[in-house]
Amino acid sequence: MIAFLPSAVVRLAAAAALALALSPAIAAPTPAGTVDMAKVLQPGPLAELSLGDPNGVTMIEYGSLTCSHCATFATAVFPDFQKAYVDTGKVHFIFREFSRNPLDLAAFVLARCEGDDKALATIDLLFAEQDKWAFVENPLEALITALRPTGMSHDQAMACLKDQSKADALTKVLNAAVQDVKVQGTPTFVVDGKVYDGELSTADLDAILKPLVK
Repeated sequence: MIAFLPSAVVRLAAAAALALALSPAIAAPTPAGTVDMAKVLQPGPLAELSLGDPNGVTMIEYGSLTCSHCATFATAVFPDFQKAYVDTGKVHFIFREFSRNPLDLAAFVLARCEGDDKALATIDLLFAEQDKWAFVENPLEALITALRPTGMSHDQAMACLKDQSKADALTKVLNAAVQDVKVQGTPTFVVDGKVYDGELSTADLDAILKPLVK
């Protein structure tokens, strides 16, 4: 076994520190486009589903409950992102429903029926349980079953699904996303007027947000 002298250890540590300092920073993803944030943030037909300090940098996610990439972001990336940026007041996070299909629409209607103050938590639950309801033989019944932990009964869920006003409002949110942001798929993120298509990693979020936050 080779024994390093203290001076050799110091030299190795200095070399490692220099290599780290000279290593290139991870570049931010290339935006797919740009938008007018003032226009995008105009009030819509539904209360915003948001977390964090409104004075922080605004980040919008357009997500679909039947999108596996959205579920991965929600379960694997978002918790650490929330701790680092949202809970610290650096980022104001907004989730907007992008209903790609009738099952998405039903799931979002049910989440809204829980109440605007509980909708995000319900959406998180459905992302976490996505494989148990979104890709099964009878997805609507499985969806209603997945909501049992919230206290919503089967009868309440069926009554909620008849609320056409919520379905119409969610369709307006979808149309605005397509028209104003040019959302084509999910997830899509908007930060500082820039549009990013596809799932973002923790490193991607750091590269995008660190230059913007205080």
